[in-house]
Amino acid sequence: MSLKIVVLAKQVPDTRNVGKDAMTPEGTVNRAALPAIFNPDDLNALEQALRLKEQNPGSTVGILTMGPPRAGEIIRQGLYRGADTGWLLTDRLFAGADTLATSYALATAIRKIGKVDIVLGGRQAIDGDTAQVGPQVAQKLGLNQVTYAEEIVKIENGVATINRRIDGGKETVQVPLPVLVTVNGSAAPCRPQNAKLVMKYKYATCPLERPAEDPRADLYADRPYLTLNQWNVADVDGDPQQCGLAGSPTKVKTVMNIVFQAKESKTLTASDADVEGLVKELLDEKIIG
Repeated sequence: MSLKIVVLAKQVPDTRNVGKDAMTPEGTVNRAALPAIFNPDDLNALEQALRLKEQNPGSTVGILTMGPPRAGEIIRQGLYRGADTGWLLTDRLFAGADTLATSYALATAIRKIGKVDIVLGGRQAIDGDTAQVGPQVAQKLGLNQVTYAEEIVKIENGVATINRRIDGGKETVQVPLPVLVTVNGSAAPCRPQNAKLVMKYKYATCPLERPAEDPRADLYADRPYLTLNQWNVADVDGDPQQCGLAGSPTKVKTVMNIVFQAKESKTLTASDADVEGLVKELLDEKIIG
């Protein structure tokens, strides 16, 4: 059977390069000051989507993301790997969203896309680490959901067979479509970008990414597939009061930069005497015991 698949993907700050300007005074992430990458778990979800597309001829994969215009790069990276289309939710009214407002915006976009068979997303994003958005989207849309998935084995007769990780092991579950699945980072890694697809989509952009005087205007007129879908709050019939900061009950009270510095150090060998001495010191200081 052919499937209509939507992958929830997020452009996140690279947490390996966090500096003193990482947060705004309001307690939100200063995304303009940080390098941006494709959220790692979302790449695992994209790989599962592409495998389903290969297993089910006629299926399509679309990338849905929310962010500033530069987040269109996430859609391009999906197209380079085999996705068919994408949608960027971008509007100042979306800014500063917590998980509740984010899931609301994504759910409204999925309703607009319509008749989706399976929604896939990473278990969590590395900038928030909440693992809440996927389940919240499922709840808002009334979808079945499976979390902590490691492999979507097959979809047959409208039922998905999924391997998921649980405490102490793994389990296999079956769930009827439509369904939302969140995928672990321990799932299969995403395939590399395809050179032919990079050449085909390297100029694919959202309208807001383009300069006022665009030298490639004729190219976009000749090749409509290079214009990525771009939606604001009104386009998805969203309620501004449920979007962005206005729709976010989570508030950050304070943000503190903490730098750990060693005041003293001690070099130990692997000898029994040194190990016993360290253990005694830790016991005496009641650090262990």
